[in-house]
Amino acid sequence: MQKVSRARGKIGKAPGTITYLGRREKTESSVHVFDYTPKDVYECYPKTLNEILGYKNSDTISWVDVVGISDEVFIENLGKKFGLNPLLLEDAINTQQRPKIDEYEAYIFGVFKMLYLTDKNELVNEHVAIVLFEKCVLVFQEVKDDVFEGVRNRLTNGLGRIRTKGSDYLFFALLDAIIDNYFVVLENINTRMEVLEEEVYNHPTPDVAIRIQELKKDVLKIRRYIFPVKELISRLIASESHLISKDTKLFLRDAHDHCTEINESLQIYREMTMSLMEMYMSNMSNKMNEVMKVLTIMASIFIPLTFIAGVYGMNFKNMPELQTEYGYFVVWGVMITLFVAMLVYFKNRHWL
Repeated sequence: MQKVSRARGKIGKAPGTITYLGRREKTESSVHVFDYTPKDVYECYPKTLNEILGYKNSDTISWVDVVGISDEVFIENLGKKFGLNPLLLEDAINTQQRPKIDEYEAYIFGVFKMLYLTDKNELVNEHVAIVLFEKCVLVFQEVKDDVFEGVRNRLTNGLGRIRTKGSDYLFFALLDAIIDNYFVVLENINTRMEVLEEEVYNHPTPDVAIRIQELKKDVLKIRRYIFPVKELISRLIASESHLISKDTKLFLRDAHDHCTEINESLQIYREMTMSLMEMYMSNMSNKMNEVMKVLTIMASIFIPLTFIAGVYGMNFKNMPELQTEYGYFVVWGVMITLFVAMLVYFKNRHWL
């Protein structure tokens, strides 16, 4: 219901109207900048739009990270300063937007879903938009928590090739960090699946069925976020934009291979969740059949004994067996013999 009400805020507005659609409203935007050369890196938190714009037009490479996208006025003004199309800004702050890539002459715009696990192993998905300029990468993200800490460390410590490359490699590094964290999420899905598989075999309870359904929903949600990324990277590799060098396209091919592997794993997990539910239903049915078999066998054993007891429980005076000196013991002997004989018969038929 909350999603519907948030989406209604956009109904009737003109295309390109900057309208935040998400669950983190009234969050003040902050800007964090890494400005670097092969030898040095400068980190700062600019306050004014003109300060931020200065990093777009500088001779160095800059990563402008905007945290908090619900401040529509700030995002709109920042977009105007950077010359971004209003339709793209609309997608940048629409957390319901599916992953996409749009190419323009001066920049390339991408929307992705950033997935990670909390300390309590809960799955979190955050909306992130990345804009590649010739000397700058502009990032819009919902909250401070993200998967880019490794990229920040490499910039700060001068590790790897990131400070010797252009903004297109920084764009790739951020995208690669998002994709690499998909593997962490999938590993968690695989662990949950193995635990559930063990429980389905040994202790199939209604709680297990609920957890299987939750896992299935998570797999489908993750697949919706991740599946388009492979196609988007293919578009970047095939792009003729001057913003992406041939050298960076080699790294994008590696990211493409990772996406192929992730999508194949997701397809397997999707099928496995359906198999888990079928296995659960089958095991529950088998357990029910076992219970019914035991009850049927018990009923089959006691039906003839009940018949005998019923016959000798009738109140007729001239029943010959009632006057027999050892009749009581004979009847008990017959019933015990019949009980044992039926148990042996059922055992030989492998019904017990």
